[in-house]
Amino acid sequence: MSAQEGRRRGGGRRGGDGGREQSMVPRAEFRSYYGRPVLKAPVWKEDIAYYFFLGGLAAGSALLAAGADLTDRPALRRGGRLGGLAALSAGTYYLIVDLGRPERFHHMLRVVKPTSPMSMGTWALSAFGGALGAAAVSELVPSRWPRLQRFAQLVARPSGLAAAAIAPAVASYTAVLISHTAVPFWNTAKDELPFLFVGSAAASGAGLGMIVAPPDQAGPARRLAVLGAGLELAASHRMEGRLGLVEGAIQEEKPRRYFTAAKALTIGGAVGAALLARRSRTAAVVSGAALLAGSLCQRLGVFHAGVASTEDPKYVVGPQREALAQRSRSETPGSAATSRPITG
Repeated sequence: MSAQEGRRRGGGRRGGDGGREQSMVPRAEFRSYYGRPVLKAPVWKEDIAYYFFLGGLAAGSALLAAGADLTDRPALRRGGRLGGLAALSAGTYYLIVDLGRPERFHHMLRVVKPTSPMSMGTWALSAFGGALGAAAVSELVPSRWPRLQRFAQLVARPSGLAAAAIAPAVASYTAVLISHTAVPFWNTAKDELPFLFVGSAAASGAGLGMIVAPPDQAGPARRLAVLGAGLELAASHRMEGRLGLVEGAIQEEKPRRYFTAAKALTIGGAVGAALLARRSRTAAVVSGAALLAGSLCQRLGVFHAGVASTEDPKYVVGPQREALAQRSRSETPGSAATSRPITG
């Protein structure tokens, strides 16, 4: 009996679909030479995640402080300026530690390259630091120096408004920077990461404002907390639904732990800000601390998910194959995207 007759009579290898023959070729596995990663892991250490968080906190605090200055909320203004400067100083420390050599930052100021997120981010950070520093120092001038105090007050508002104008760039440039690398998770999430970082920065700045200002002055902080947390959670949800194969990187143990904590803390902090912080100083402080912790966990999750996506070849090879296949389908004359019905 021929092979064809055998298949016709049911003697061939058939799968559970009733007609297809089972493939004799095993499912392909993503491997690399000698088990080594296809990409090198980012040279950054966890210190850079602390810088991402502290830079975002400084940006959110500066934005909130400028609004407090315009609406006559001195405690919120003072806390935002001083807290923002402290966060920026600590973030600069972590940035220098990660660079290894402080003069590397200075070297970035020798050129202006609009197409480079690092170059533009360096200039934005420098301008932001100068403006925020001038506004924050004005809060520390003692009253026994009246002339210096008048001069500081004259400079404080323009400096604070300038810092607030640059704050969105400071909050988002790090997201643009990492998404323009070959790290699969960061590159795949490039459309959502800027919104995620900006929302996280706003939530953390609002959290600090709720801690340093009394409830009767912290109304803008409570509103910004809800707005920032909503943007952060929405961007995170969209990112998780659009990652495709790379979604497995955020399911690794360490990223999953940080992302889960970030979501719980951010939701808890936003709910506390909306419902409890107005009436209770304790609730305001607890909600603000939750928002700060949630923002930090979010940045750590993004960092460790990026590292995890470089360690398994499937996160590198899979998206490249999908992109090539999609491009091939769109460029093939007979594909569904370009074919036309035949009439005659």
